Amino acid sequence: MTATQTPRTARRSVEAGAYPAWFFIPAALVFGVLFLAPMLSSFYFALTRWTLFESEFIGLDNFAQFLREPFLVKGLVNTMIYAILTSGLKVVLGMMLAVVLTSPIHFRAFLRSVVFFPVLVSTVGVGLTFTVLMHPDNGLINQALVQVGIEGPSWLTDPRYALLSVALVDVWKGIGLATLIYIAGIVSIPADYFEAARIEGANWHQQFFRVTLPLSRPATVTVIILSFIGGLRSFDLIWSMTRGGPGFTTDVIASVIYKQYQAGFYGLSTAGNVVLFLLIALLVVPLYLSLNRKESAS
Repeated sequence: MTATQTPRTARRSVEAGAYPAWFFIPAALVFGVLFLAPMLSSFYFALTRWTLFESEFIGLDNFAQFLREPFLVKGLVNTMIYAILTSGLKVVLGMMLAVVLTSPIHFRAFLRSVVFFPVLVSTVGVGLTFTVLMHPDNGLINQALVQVGIEGPSWLTDPRYALLSVALVDVWKGIGLATLIYIAGIVSIPADYFEAARIEGANWHQQFFRVTLPLSRPATVTVIILSFIGGLRSFDLIWSMTRGGPGFTTDVIASVIYKQYQAGFYGLSTAGNVVLFLLIALLVVPLYLSLNRKESAS
């Protein structure tokens, strides 16, 4: 016991070190049953040709066949475009909305609720709704554009716009979470920094770039990582809106995997899931380490 520790403080420190290990046991059991065991099983079944009742070990044949999939390269390119586009827009727009929603404006709490509401809506429901809204002839979006003299494009049936259209819907649905993270980051910045900047004569533009943006870096890292992972593994929104079409122009890796599963190639689709898992790990882990290294250096 040190000179500054009382017996009660020492007892609390011992108790604090003794109990946390027990608290991890339920979480570890849930993690093992719901994540670790299925993940290890998928690695095994990726090496087999399996059905619901039997399996045959075939080694790496599933991986070799999946990597020879003719539309895999197109799906990989679309996946990267989709992930970079959606995560970039969520970072920029999320920060902008968070700055507005942390400023002294009327109905601030209500506006925060409105921005966050799309996050709570079913992804498939959002996809089906926007499929109707983006209909080239009867969709509300194109009808509104006609009223101002603009001929709207075929959002989901034109190969030039289909992937971009789905990405914008993804951003609309996910922007609320990015905004919430940024709001938490901005309100955690001590008010003294802004007061000091105002005393020095900094305008709002200078306060943003010299105070808000640098000190919100942890929130930025979080939004980038979460949005990028979500973009890489996106499937439900794309499938509900385009089924990977027109043609294969909006196919991503997840939809390529699902099409193999629909065709009854269960081992092949399992191998595809393993490939997608490894791809996400190979892209996200270095990105996370790089962003945190820059944060520590700054």
